[in-house]
Amino acid sequence: MLDKDVRIYVAGHHGLVGSAIWNNLKQRGYHNLIGRSHKELDLLDPIAVREFFDQERPQAVVLAAAFVGGIMANLRYRADFIYRNLQIQQNVIGESWKHGVEKLLFLGSTCIYPGEAPQPMPEDCLLTSALEYTNEPYAIAKIAGLKMCESFNLQYGTNYIAVMPTNLYGPNDNFHLENSHVLPAMIRKIHLAQCLSQDNWEDVRKDIGLRPVTMKQTGLRVDGNSSQQDILSVLASYGIEKGRVTLWGTGSPMREFLWSEEMADASVHCLLNVDFKDVVDNTEMKVNRDGIREIRNCHINVGTGHQISIRECAEKIAAETGFQGELCWDRTKPDGTMLKMTDVSKLHRLGWHHTIEIDEGIHRLYQWYLKGICINHKESSQA
Repeated sequence: MLDKDVRIYVAGHHGLVGSAIWNNLKQRGYHNLIGRSHKELDLLDPIAVREFFDQERPQAVVLAAAFVGGIMANLRYRADFIYRNLQIQQNVIGESWKHGVEKLLFLGSTCIYPGEAPQPMPEDCLLTSALEYTNEPYAIAKIAGLKMCESFNLQYGTNYIAVMPTNLYGPNDNFHLENSHVLPAMIRKIHLAQCLSQDNWEDVRKDIGLRPVTMKQTGLRVDGNSSQQDILSVLASYGIEKGRVTLWGTGSPMREFLWSEEMADASVHCLLNVDFKDVVDNTEMKVNRDGIREIRNCHINVGTGHQISIRECAEKIAAETGFQGELCWDRTKPDGTMLKMTDVSKLHRLGWHHTIEIDEGIHRLYQWYLKGICINHKESSQA
């Protein structure tokens, strides 16, 4: 257990993941937290990162910063996803080692697993077959990050823990209509369609005033002061119409969703209570033909162990928002991996279980969204 006075640097403390971890640490009494915005510290800049570590001397590090986005963003910005994430990880993990950081927590993603992984996905199915194509560059970067942690532990005796959260949703998420994660994008689309159905232009203008929308085909950008005609035209280009919402894919893929604040609680639990030795002891290791014990797959899945179809999720969101219009599906858009549920038995053995189910989570997120808080409205971002 880390002392309450320990200096903890949370990289990415404004994002969905980092902000939840920051708040969880504060609630547990950790008061010596260090955070920097992207403008204050560019994690892609190795000199700036080194100078930051020289000055602040953190004793523990949470690496929650990443260049993130949804399926379409992953498809379009493949070079950005692999280059930026590798660079961030290289800089932060490398400087953590050079500066003698006592404990590091690396946040990855369950997209590291093969597209045809067994269900539920155990940690040891990593690198057993091909990755899902849509987010392959991002997945490779995250695999490199967890392998960096594992390798530093084995070579230098460090205590770096890697956790792989499933699909997250919660406060401070990005609600961009195309490049955000699937659940917040659906919440915003269905909310706007409901407002149009009720001729509630006050809330439509409030929404796009907070998060302006640009039509990709023409570059037309609308905000709360734009004409009704322009707003309707731009929203229709994203499948948002009065009485009708068009969502990506077939709606058939199954997804596991984890409330971000629960992810934070699990992650902080691992930071405070789990050492690399504990992970090794709870991971089945093989002895190869040379008699060497192969220590690998020492990361930890973080999830619920339950899944729901995208279609069912959309129907729950429609019920929550009161939308009674038509939910349509654009089969020209990619579905991504059809099945994706984690095996969380290792996490359970290490002492943590989830409590918030999807219905409660959707209700909480929609109520948060209605408050009109906007922190992370970006097409794709260093979270």
